[in-house]
Amino acid sequence: MKKFWENFLVEDWVVTVISIPLLLLAGFAYYLPSISIPSNLQTADAWANLGMLFIIALVALFVGNKMLKRPLKGLLRSFIVVFIIATLALWIAKIPIVKFYGFEAVFFSVIFGLIIRNCFKIPEWLKPAIQGEYFIKIGVVCLGATILFRDVMKSGSMGLLQAILVVTIVWFFAYFISRKLGVEKATAMTLSSGVSICGVSACITAARVAHTNDKNLSYVVSVVLIVVVPMIYLMPWLAEQIVPLLTSDPVLQQKIAGAWIGGTIDTTSGVAASSEMAFAEISDLSNKTAVIVKATQNVLIGFVAFFIALYLSTKGEDGKSQRPSLGIVWEKFPKFILGFVAASLVFSLCQSGNIFPDASSSKLVETSLAKTLSQLFFSLAFVCIGLDTRLKDIISKENRKTLYAFLSAQCFNIVITFLIAYLFFGVIGPKFNL
Repeated sequence: MKKFWENFLVEDWVVTVISIPLLLLAGFAYYLPSISIPSNLQTADAWANLGMLFIIALVALFVGNKMLKRPLKGLLRSFIVVFIIATLALWIAKIPIVKFYGFEAVFFSVIFGLIIRNCFKIPEWLKPAIQGEYFIKIGVVCLGATILFRDVMKSGSMGLLQAILVVTIVWFFAYFISRKLGVEKATAMTLSSGVSICGVSACITAARVAHTNDKNLSYVVSVVLIVVVPMIYLMPWLAEQIVPLLTSDPVLQQKIAGAWIGGTIDTTSGVAASSEMAFAEISDLSNKTAVIVKATQNVLIGFVAFFIALYLSTKGEDGKSQRPSLGIVWEKFPKFILGFVAASLVFSLCQSGNIFPDASSSKLVETSLAKTLSQLFFSLAFVCIGLDTRLKDIISKENRKTLYAFLSAQCFNIVITFLIAYLFFGVIGPKFNL
């Protein structure tokens, strides 16, 4: 029996167990004092919020390390430094102009980590809390609670069909072009997930399933967040130039534009900012359609992660295919993804069953806290990744192939998503009154 329980004392299972109280905390958020990332530190409430986030993350780290029998000596002092850097990145990401351009906290987290790593020697006392893999997995499980099936229902059949087609077609094209350009398999899977689904969150989830190394993940995330800036302005301009050539109906114009923008821009904040500019003089229908379509695509993160894991589980140590027995699939499947899927199912069922007190509102307190926790652990993870990465690894010649693959896939994404958006929202939808 002792050996049986020892099988669960590995990082994937420990992360899932550690995430349960975090998700319970999110589930009861309506009855608790507000816990959020402060935009300034000028009030007592802001410091209280910061203190709560520090305690939550510290407990998760200490308990997890204790369960995994990792050294606890020096963990507190090391974590304080990592937490300060991560919260600085989170604070910068909340500045209105930075938020408008779609730059997320993980971008600044990895930049700050890289600067420290490459300008100074990392002292031994700072190393105990540099556990990027551990923090990322907790963040992914918490992210699951923000992926609600309600968002699929909002978009209706047209939005769901578009999401499935776009994600499938763009993912396989991105993977094909990445491999043709010589991008390593795991990185190609991470890149394909980011460009086809929802940018950073999809990259992080896919990277942990595909076992992408941290320097390649950092590079892909950086490319995603840099490319999104010009796209925020490019997409509404393209929509206003092209869509009116196909239909004169202002309602259809906005729906097509919104579906196009929602399916191509790789960050949710970028989608919101960009779609506000499209046909803004008519109404905000473009913005509403874009945000809903984007949310629908986000739901597919878990499905893509599952199929990546299923595919990799059929590969032997030598890379050759082997018969995908249930035993092999279970052995190689990343168990923390089960936590992600379970969180999504439970929170979706609670929302649809009116268990959450504010279930009728457009934004749930419960999922807001889950998102805050996910952002916190992602930011901690990318500080660790930056602190563990040499800058020359990021700017190596090898990464040029990744850049070319991403740009090629994004161009393809723009074209194919436009065709699919026009088909579903401009032709089939109106014909069947959907």
